[in-house]
Amino acid sequence: MRPESAGFSPARLTRLDEVMTRRYVEGGDLPGMLIHIYRKGQLVHTTMSGQMDIERQKPMREDAIFRIYSMSKPITTVALMMLVEEGKLGLGDAAHTYIPEWKNLGVYASGMPSLLADAPASFITTPVQRPMKIIDLATHTSGLTYTHLAGPQLKKAYEAADLGEHQSNAELVAKLARVPLAYQPGSTWQYGYSTDVLGRVVEVASGQPLDRFFAERILKPLGMSATGFGPVAAARVAEPQLDKASGKRPPLRDVTKTPVWLSGGSGLLSSAADYLRFCQMLLNGGELGGVRLLAPATVALMSADHLAPGIGYGAQMRAMFGALAPTPENGLGFGLGFAVRNEAGRCALPGSVGDYSWSGVAGTYFWIDPRQQLIAILMMQAPSERMHYRYLMRAMVYQAMVG
Repeated sequence: MRPESAGFSPARLTRLDEVMTRRYVEGGDLPGMLIHIYRKGQLVHTTMSGQMDIERQKPMREDAIFRIYSMSKPITTVALMMLVEEGKLGLGDAAHTYIPEWKNLGVYASGMPSLLADAPASFITTPVQRPMKIIDLATHTSGLTYTHLAGPQLKKAYEAADLGEHQSNAELVAKLARVPLAYQPGSTWQYGYSTDVLGRVVEVASGQPLDRFFAERILKPLGMSATGFGPVAAARVAEPQLDKASGKRPPLRDVTKTPVWLSGGSGLLSSAADYLRFCQMLLNGGELGGVRLLAPATVALMSADHLAPGIGYGAQMRAMFGALAPTPENGLGFGLGFAVRNEAGRCALPGSVGDYSWSGVAGTYFWIDPRQQLIAILMMQAPSERMHYRYLMRAMVYQAMVG
């Protein structure tokens, strides 16, 4: 493997390692990281540095397992689109076709949940102007949010619904149906439980639990043997370092225990090599190694911007995602499972029109640039620093690409 044959400068790739490894890992800001850069059919560069678990002095391994959190969302969306291709559901279908509890949804107007266990909630809602559709869930325009992103009173409703990790997808989605929506379906881009609801839709439409569908239809066919909901042995798990202010590790999921909730939005664990294979399948138009999961037209649909002109943006979305927020001022939109670049300018980060990307709250990040035949993957477990390193990763990869 010669980087020059894929248009990369070896000297400039060294610059990437100097910045990402020597400045930040050896400088003590990060415990460790694993980077894969793939272009034109070959793995161009791998950076593996630091510790997988700095407190236990376990060096980073190429087969390290990472909590990928919201990088689970594109995999769930691929599952959804496989079922669309099989005619088992349609993107324009109403969500209540598959989840009957979702037939009579309301949008929050005012009020709050009762503080008494047996008393009814005192919400005032307005009717939905149209039913929530499957495509609304795939684009985060369903009207759902996350508990920590809801407004003060609606947050209390989410908390009262008991949406913890101790229940199945069916149980969680049934509870979530009783919580008012934050916005009218189709009106506003707001991050939230949408992809978790899609995970339940996949279960209903396929007749399989989400973990089995993933394993049999996506992970095994693609050779992604290190990816799943867990549990996994602690010896392979990358961990964040202790927070300098509190002296404690960030509160991430214990992946050595069998999960009850198979979260399609945030529940998967994976390795850098496995996730690269998933991205290769997408870059190849839905196929890898003779296994086809999707048609090229379906991947093109997924990676197109589906946000209508004039759509609203929910509270905290611009601040939460920064330069990677799918907003017109950033030149970005949102497809079915990931952000999509629409403009050559506007975004402060390098890339190409048509590139698409997403990330995980613990620090993982990927993007696919079809024009450049490029995939870049950053795996680390550093929740509080994640935005800085995503920006830096973009700059370091494109500055090294010279041909």
